[in-house]
Amino acid sequence: MKFVIEVPFKENIYNLMRKAGYHFFEKDEKTLEYNFVRPVGSNTYPRFHIFLTIKDKDLIFDLHLDQKKPIYKGVTAHSGEYEGEIVEKEAERIKEILSSPPSLSLGN
Repeated sequence: MKFVIEVPFKENIYNLMRKAGYHFFEKDEKTLEYNFVRPVGSNTYPRFHIFLTIKDKDLIFDLHLDQKKPIYKGVTAHSGEYEGEIVEKEAERIKEILSSPPSLSLGN
């Protein structure tokens, strides 16, 4: 599922994605595409997987749910869900978190 969020952020991409519960996985230096993952439970799989690119003032998300690890070494094919209620809810959750104003921290 693809979606776009405009970038009015002052934080770097790693901190923004951390707020949404995602961990940096890797960056493709050729395409400048970032990969972030967020396990659904306590195991490695299933997990949400985002390919994220930055274009002008937009964050372009390509989100899917990896149901299981690729079967064959060196092959990226997996059981992934690119649509459906679970993926849509996760996209909405990300939009809500990244669109919310930062919470203020009052010093003691």
